[in-house]
Amino acid sequence: MYRNKKSGIIGIVVTVIILILIVIFSNGKSNSNFFENAATNLVMPIQNGLTYLKNKLSGNSTFFADINNLKQENENLQKKNDELEQSLRELENIRTQNETLKEYLNLTEKYGEYKTIPGYVINKDISNYSKTIVINIGSDDGVKENMTAIGNEGLVGHVISVTSSTAKVQTIIDTASSISCSMSTTKDSIVCKGTLDEESALKAMYLPTDANIIQGDSVETSGLGGIYPKGIHVGTIKKVSNSKNMTDRYAIVETAVDFSKLDTVLVVTNQ
Repeated sequence: MYRNKKSGIIGIVVTVIILILIVIFSNGKSNSNFFENAATNLVMPIQNGLTYLKNKLSGNSTFFADINNLKQENENLQKKNDELEQSLRELENIRTQNETLKEYLNLTEKYGEYKTIPGYVINKDISNYSKTIVINIGSDDGVKENMTAIGNEGLVGHVISVTSSTAKVQTIIDTASSISCSMSTTKDSIVCKGTLDEESALKAMYLPTDANIIQGDSVETSGLGGIYPKGIHVGTIKKVSNSKNMTDRYAIVETAVDFSKLDTVLVVTNQ
């Protein structure tokens, strides 16, 4: 009985399949659309997903391309900026060189009676006691010890040691410095020494009691002492301390040269 029932079910299924096939073959166009629609419904989500993925990848490609472009533009701008900075440095060097040449011209015109060698300050040692500078000319240039060094405003000092390419100059504000000077108006003789009391100042000592020392008067080298030639401007009387005792009487001389800004010098060779 069970076998007959199973055979009946199979027969029904077969019959249904045959009927479906008959319908399909009898109306091919309609069913073709049916299957096409079914296939479309199955494929469409996949196609949409692939299209979305493609668009996404395309967008990322554009994004990365934009990043690369921005990176290249930044590198180009950085390069231009470096070139501009280099140009500015070169212009600054040219400006400095022009100013140095002007100073040299002013010096040579001002001290035309002397034979001189131009030099540039390459080092300064302005400590409490020792106040020296190093210049970029030496024995190869004709510089010798005890030669006088002058600046645009006046006396700088004298050479105390020399190498082939450099020279050390003891400035007049060094505490070991002593200069025989005279007043430009009264011609009174004084001795100016470096002092620790004030920067860019000298102490004029051993003033004659009868000497008329006037504030604002100019001080110049007297030519005595065997180091400095006569008539080089040293500075200006800034203050006078009067006393009946010659040893206690002194004056403060403000140097003509501002040593904190000193860059160029001339070394006198025919003193």
